[in-house]
Amino acid sequence: MTDAIQIQFVEQARSLGIELSERQLMQFETYYELLVEWNEKMNLTGITERSAVYEKHFYDSLTLAGIGRFADHHCLADIGSGAGFPSIPLAIVFPHLRVTIIDALAKRIRFLEEVASKLGLEKVVSLHGRAEEVARLKEHRDKYDIVTARAVARLAVLNEFCLPFVRTGGVFIAMKGTDLSAELDEAKFSLTKLGGKLVEVKKLTLPTEGADRHLVICVKQQATPNEYPRKAGIPLKTPLLKPSLSFRNTK
Repeated sequence: MTDAIQIQFVEQARSLGIELSERQLMQFETYYELLVEWNEKMNLTGITERSAVYEKHFYDSLTLAGIGRFADHHCLADIGSGAGFPSIPLAIVFPHLRVTIIDALAKRIRFLEEVASKLGLEKVVSLHGRAEEVARLKEHRDKYDIVTARAVARLAVLNEFCLPFVRTGGVFIAMKGTDLSAELDEAKFSLTKLGGKLVEVKKLTLPTEGADRHLVICVKQQATPNEYPRKAGIPLKTPLLKPSLSFRNTK
């Protein structure tokens, strides 16, 4: 039986063109319960109030649905997924997707494996590793239709983390918060160098709270040069920037 929070979530999802089934609503509720349970043992999220999780994590993740045309794609990689956003909500709504989650913290991977198991998400695979290292493996390089990252690092860094995973013609979508102008300027150099092109920056607003969100949408025009990504840790410490630009590593 649905309650007020779930009814509101159903309406919000419908505004994105998504019709949630009873099974999917049950999966989201189980996901919420696991998130709260595991959050007592490890730091997964600072947001645990139920209505806030449904809007700031679940709904926010689903805003990608209108961008990526997920019904037409088959595989997605989520880099630095943390507690599973946006990949797990997208896997619930689009069960045909083969979803690969990559995260450097083993404890988070164990949580994500538990979530996938309890929710019956058979096409979700969680990998423990650094993005810079996994992207050099043949089975992951230039392979994915869509690659996502949510609040992992600045765009100049994200480009090097994520673009090597995207197939030529595929899409990289970075999920960001408010002001992006400085990050976009910083990221132009690395985007071009890594084979990508900025297509659109879409501004969204959370329906209840009113907070701004941005989706930075890039298409992969050509294969990423073999020398990228560089060794683990280097992209974060020394991002690919025009020589005249200075960089501060702030998320």
